[in-house]
Amino acid sequence: MSEAFGKGRSAVVVTASTRAAAGVYEDRSGPVIVERLRAWGFEVGDPVVVPDGDELGRALRVALAGEPALVLTSGGTGLTPTDVTPEQTAPLLDRVVPGVAEAIRAAGVAKGVPTAMLSRGLVGVAGRTFVANLPGSRGGVVDALDVLEPVLGHALDQVPGSDH
Repeated sequence: MSEAFGKGRSAVVVTASTRAAAGVYEDRSGPVIVERLRAWGFEVGDPVVVPDGDELGRALRVALAGEPALVLTSGGTGLTPTDVTPEQTAPLLDRVVPGVAEAIRAAGVAKGVPTAMLSRGLVGVAGRTFVANLPGSRGGVVDALDVLEPVLGHALDQVPGSDH
């Protein structure tokens, strides 16, 4: 796929991981997202790493205030009590795009990872920004980016009002 769909567009990557934010281990998924976005031509800084919970919500609001074309999160989409990325994301979305989230889960299951169906990640639009919650694992992130790649350019063209 051509990198043209990201050219001239900005993106923000936010990793929700209490342990990575505390320095217990390195963020392993955020850098994978950043690398792929740069390959697609996006202007994107290093991942913002925050603990699960309210700090993620604050980081998302800060990211959205900058009006990037794209915000991708990693982590916090599972079933543990601290996995609240969808709950922090939902109030910020103006519209949801459930088909993309469903396709991300289905791709993981199709690759032999049945637990992918447990991901509660949301995808939607906040203002003029496309937002997607990706899983926290490297493999889940790669699978999700593979799902996004063929449709992201079209989605980003539509968000500000371009024709289909």
